Amino acid sequence: MNANSQLIKAEFHCHTVCSPDSSNQLRPLIQTAHERGISRLAITDHNRIGCALQAKQMDPELIVVGEEILTDGGELLAYYLSEEIPARLSPMETIERLKKQGAFIAVPHPFDLRRHGWKMEVLLEILPHVDALEVFNARCLRGGLNDQALAFAQEKGMRKQAGSDAHSLVELGLATVELPPFGNPDELRAALELGQISGRLLSPWDHFKASASIAFGKVVRGK
Repeated sequence: MNANSQLIKAEFHCHTVCSPDSSNQLRPLIQTAHERGISRLAITDHNRIGCALQAKQMDPELIVVGEEILTDGGELLAYYLSEEIPARLSPMETIERLKKQGAFIAVPHPFDLRRHGWKMEVLLEILPHVDALEVFNARCLRGGLNDQALAFAQEKGMRKQAGSDAHSLVELGLATVELPPFGNPDELRAALELGQISGRLLSPWDHFKASASIAFGKVVRGK
C-alpha cells in the first residue's frame, strides 16, 4: 500500500455559531466536512466549547473538541478539551490550565497582530510550553504573515500545522494538513511530525461571500 494512502486530511481551525462572528451551523458543517474529504475537524470557537461538545456527540470520529482562547498576550488553540478555558487570563495561566487537561496546544496566526498575534518576547516565553505553530492561516490578509510563521517554526524546530480559520462554509478546508490518523494529543504530536500542509488564502470574493453568509446568519438568529 502506498504510504500516502495511510494519510487523512485534518482541518485544525474552524468556528461555529458558538462564535459570534461565524455562521456555521453544526449539521451543515459536519456534512460539508465529509463532502470535502476531511477526516478530522477541530472545532475551535472563541472561548467556548459548547458547540464542539455537541458536534462531538453527533460525529465522534470526525470532531476534535477545541477552543480558540484569547489570553492577555495573544490567542491560543487547544485540542482535546473537556473543560472550557475562560478568556483574558495570562498566557502561562492559560497554558497551565490546558496542561492539566492534557490538551494539545498550538499558536494560531502568531504574527498577525490585527488578529491577536503575539509580541516576539512573549511568544519566545511560551514557545517551550506549546506543541505547534500554525504556519498557514487562510484568513491572513497578507501571505507574508504565513511565510514569517513558517520560517520561525523551522528556525525553532517546532511542529507545524495549518487551518482555514473557517467562519463560514465557503472557507472550510481552505487550509488542511495531511497526516497519519490520530485520536488523542500524543498521537497528534507524533502525526504532525509527518504532516503535509496544503492551503490557499481566502480570496477577496470568497471573503465577501463569507462575510455575507455570516451577516445573513446573524439576521436569521436574531443577533
